[in-house]
Amino acid sequence: MSYPEPHFCNIAIVDDDDSVRLALSSLLRSYGYTADAYDSASALLAAGGLGDYHCVVTDLQMPGMSGIDLLEQLRRQGNPLPLILMTAFPEATLRKRALQGGASCFLSKPFEANDLLRCLRQASGADLSSPQE
Repeated sequence: MSYPEPHFCNIAIVDDDDSVRLALSSLLRSYGYTADAYDSASALLAAGGLGDYHCVVTDLQMPGMSGIDLLEQLRRQGNPLPLILMTAFPEATLRKRALQGGASCFLSKPFEANDLLRCLRQASGADLSSPQE
């Protein structure tokens, strides 16, 4: 199985759970990616610089703005940044809404590292070498 070349790939991780942010950041770094972690969707948006990221990996259910809310806001703004949603509570209606709304992938927690790497490849195609404009 081939995965995207991690060099110069910057991934934004959004999850309200500290342990999930830490684990995902460590996992991605172990595969050669760079990762910035945020505790909420609004923190990611407030930080600016979305164009520095190749992909966003976000929890679905968070206080305030949910992962689907983040996805929908990005698409309303015309931002095509690939977004991977993950949730511990996978529901068929939410999965359908997410994928129809433009999510690149929908992961059920817990998931294997290979599943995330496959989603990153799917989300960003074969080329993760330059950030989304």
